Amino acid sequence: MSKQRVILGMSGGVDSSVAALQLKEQGYDVIGVFMKNWDDTDEFGHCTAEEDAEDVRRVCDQIDIPFYTVNFEKEYSEKVFQYFLDEYKSGRTPNPDVMCNREIKFGEFLQKGLDLGADFIATGHYARLEERDGEFVLLRGNDSNKDQTYFLHALNQYQLSKAMFPIGHMPKPQVREIAAAAGLATAKKKDSTGVCFIGERNFKEFLSQYLPAQPGDIQTLDGEVKGRHDGLMYYTLGQRQGLGIGGSGTGEPWFVADKDLERNILYVVQGDKHPRLYSKGLSATDVNWISTRRPQGEFTCTAKFRYRQPDQGVTVTLGTDGAAEVVFHEPQKAITPGQSVVFYDGEICLGGGIIDKVHR
Repeated sequence: MSKQRVILGMSGGVDSSVAALQLKEQGYDVIGVFMKNWDDTDEFGHCTAEEDAEDVRRVCDQIDIPFYTVNFEKEYSEKVFQYFLDEYKSGRTPNPDVMCNREIKFGEFLQKGLDLGADFIATGHYARLEERDGEFVLLRGNDSNKDQTYFLHALNQYQLSKAMFPIGHMPKPQVREIAAAAGLATAKKKDSTGVCFIGERNFKEFLSQYLPAQPGDIQTLDGEVKGRHDGLMYYTLGQRQGLGIGGSGTGEPWFVADKDLERNILYVVQGDKHPRLYSKGLSATDVNWISTRRPQGEFTCTAKFRYRQPDQGVTVTLGTDGAAEVVFHEPQKAITPGQSVVFYDGEICLGGGIIDKVHR
């Protein structure tokens, strides 16, 4: 095992730090690598990526493994950020983390690791891998609150054959405990949230730097104008906050129900039980099945339509060219085009695709 080299993607957080420690203690030849995917220097010259890279260097020094930085800013901009902008232009709400895993962490980074003589690459994801009947099976992380298979559903057999998830069997509190016991510099570091290139910044302000906003009317389904929106790209289906049209009508909160891109209208309904917020199924495109023995015809399983959502029963009918029709066993609220639908069979992540259309 000591001859097997593992290139570990380290973010500067506690999860990848403990992953490095675990691999080192298991006897692997571990190399820590920080991926710089985005230049987030602000107007004052402050860059959080530099702070994260420094945390990685400190942890690597503590556990005595080599540390390197690789720059994927160009690749990230072309393969993830451009996709992010294109989806928002088309009125959808993308999930860039899924694309980042497929194209950068298990694409560019994997190739870089192999070029450096790695047998495997590793990350701090909460997921597990098993080899069964000659194939790699992606399993949920044991910590159900942290399971990240939702973001890994677009990977293939080759990518998984070269992957390791050293902390996927651990609950998050145990990860913190291990980090604290080892005195790692990141033991008490706060978890990062949100999209990496936006960070703690205001989303609307960030997006307006890249896409021109077109304000328009907020209307009820009956055509009553309730106010003005700042640009359809700033709103997602089911959204309640930030509409600025409180009160009136029944007094219940207002929710985004639909977008009309051609007429630039944001449609809203009142009350979270309004039938227009619910749907009976969806059409998915770009569906990836992790196993080479892909399902056939029609079958039932469970699915998630957003991260950390409880599993929902569905019936899936496969189409052509990576398409699938998904019928919900119970009506689902605020299904959002551009997000991912991810399929499960118990602990196994089967794969998933992009929500293209919603069937109300």
